[in-house]
Amino acid sequence: MKILLHILLCVFLSLNLLAQKKKAKIGIIGDVAKSEMFFTSGYRYMEEGVSRSFSPRNVSDSAFAERLKLFKSSKVKVVAANVFLPGVLRLVGDDINEAAVLGYVDTVMKRSKAAGLKIIVLGSGGSRNLAEGYDKEKAKLQFIDIVRKMSAVAARYDMLIAMENLNRGECNFVNNLTESLEIANAINHPNFKLTADIYHMLREKDPPSSIVAAGKYIVHCHIAENKDRAYPGKNGEDFKPYFRALKEIGFKGVVTMECGWTKIEEEAPLALQYLQGQLDEVYKEK
Repeated sequence: MKILLHILLCVFLSLNLLAQKKKAKIGIIGDVAKSEMFFTSGYRYMEEGVSRSFSPRNVSDSAFAERLKLFKSSKVKVVAANVFLPGVLRLVGDDINEAAVLGYVDTVMKRSKAAGLKIIVLGSGGSRNLAEGYDKEKAKLQFIDIVRKMSAVAARYDMLIAMENLNRGECNFVNNLTESLEIANAINHPNFKLTADIYHMLREKDPPSSIVAAGKYIVHCHIAENKDRAYPGKNGEDFKPYFRALKEIGFKGVVTMECGWTKIEEEAPLALQYLQGQLDEVYKEK
């Protein structure tokens, strides 16, 4: 009987693991130094910040060596990092310093690779925001050119750059997934992909169908409620239409919460339960 129960348990765990591999996973953005708290809260995936762990402008080599120990010992898998470039490293405009940008990207990619990450999210509104009156078509060509070169740097480390859409309240360049898709098609580099930020999509009234249209490029997601960028469940936001779109494109990556918290130790488990419930509901639909 014990042998039979053991076999049934192994089968159940194997089927559960297989099911998890076939659908999106839930993660959280935060400091890897708090990974134990996230693990206790139920999270198995998380996203770090470039500026906190990988930026050569903020983190010395010795400081990174100490941070690296945290990544190696973390029970939560760190799959990505955001807050990529500081605003002083411009990707559009008349003050682009290509050598500085590419040198910075090289260090970030090398360090991220060492920490076991795969994806660096390119939001960086300060780096891509257009000056008033600046020619948008000129900026688009500049952006495509330098980000293609950044993608070539990422390729040296087998890393991906995944650009996210930003709402117009935060940035005036690439505000929805339709524009993201246009940029991705133009860059046409295997190491350049997209992050679908569902919070920004909600702000811009960007429909779930945009995820389907850009599906071949989407490798990562961010999420928060529309009102106050609250954590999922605080105001009862219905994310299921967007999860259905992710299911349709066969998305198997991580949807990380990028949101505001009041008492994260108490709220993070509730947010995970809420979001996982909606995700499971969608994947059970025929």
